Amino acid sequence: MRQPQFRMPKVVGHRGAAAHAPENTLAGFRAAKALGVQWVEFDVHLTADGRCVVIHDDLIDRTTDGTGEVGRMTLAELASYDAGSWFDPRFAGETVPTLEEVIDLLAELELGANVELKPSPGAEDATAAAVMALLRQAWPGHLPAPLVSSFDYRSLEVAHDAAPEIARGLLLETVGDDWLELARGIEATTIHCGHTPLTAARAKEIRRGGYPLFCYTVNHAGRAEELFGWGVSGVFTDAPDQILSLAQARFDAAQERD
Repeated sequence: MRQPQFRMPKVVGHRGAAAHAPENTLAGFRAAKALGVQWVEFDVHLTADGRCVVIHDDLIDRTTDGTGEVGRMTLAELASYDAGSWFDPRFAGETVPTLEEVIDLLAELELGANVELKPSPGAEDATAAAVMALLRQAWPGHLPAPLVSSFDYRSLEVAHDAAPEIARGLLLETVGDDWLELARGIEATTIHCGHTPLTAARAKEIRRGGYPLFCYTVNHAGRAEELFGWGVSGVFTDAPDQILSLAQARFDAAQERD
């Protein structure tokens, strides 16, 4: 079901706070909290033994000291690699966390979350089903309800069928003319897109259609200001410290006008 009352803040930490700490790690989520973020976005894959793990790429090569495909490794194998030192030696010992570990930390930090489904090829149904089951079972009641998004449309269809009450975000690199049909097909609550190809006219069209629009990955205050001026609801950013004060100033100004 679509949830028109669903709200995310104007600034969402992308993979935690990826300019400040290794992405998709517990340290990254703690860094996001320290910077004042209220919500974070992160990516979930499925291991060979069916565990939900928080990592962006299909391969572990870029963000760990290992090599290989996430979907061909067991959790024990994946946990043996360092996921922090590539970013900075200060983060040595960080590991690829499980979704359960991340949920526990979010509960402690009181952070909301946009959970992006990142299925390995051929694991679309299994990944979406596993993530939705875990969110239903383990999501803390004191946190705002999560939102699930994906570039993979099949994953969103499975998410819709498995847990229709959990809000879904239609994630697109570029918003095409078929965006509304796609959104209706999964009863999307929000639209997410790359900020570079977005036009003011398309942003206005989406907002006129009644959908909150969120853009990734916006790391400069000037661009965020422009997007907010177009009616964009919020941005995903690696550098929340660059955007938060701007968003707060716009919120304060809107409150004064009201």
